[in-house]
Amino acid sequence: MASEQVLTFASEIENIHLVEQMIDDVCTNHNVKEDFFGEILISLTEAVNNAIVHGNRLDASKQVSVTFHEDGRHMYFDIEDEGPGFDYDNLPDPTAPENLEKPHGRGVFLMRQLADTCSFEDGGRIVKLSFDVIGREVVA
Repeated sequence: MASEQVLTFASEIENIHLVEQMIDDVCTNHNVKEDFFGEILISLTEAVNNAIVHGNRLDASKQVSVTFHEDGRHMYFDIEDEGPGFDYDNLPDPTAPENLEKPHGRGVFLMRQLADTCSFEDGGRIVKLSFDVIGREVVA
């Protein structure tokens, strides 16, 4: 049975806990295995942190929305901010030697590595992450 949840909140770092709670609830309801839960958690918190910090520039008057839906096989998360977007095709490689010591620049890399699909829409204002639930072992 398909389901959808939408969470909208002000662009404040402390609101990431709301997303963590949503992920915990969704993963519990879908019996997601612990290591897979970690991949979802890291991917989504990176996307939400980027939306708050880089997209909305910590402007609490701007909102971030996280939409979850599933189709029985995949879990989908859309993260949307009200910022100007960004050039997601031309990001520095965080694994390059000159970037290893830099404190920023790993979020999109992690999302692309951990999610089964990671795409961007509306000039980078929307991040779409999907996770193949069937292709991964779930807790019985």
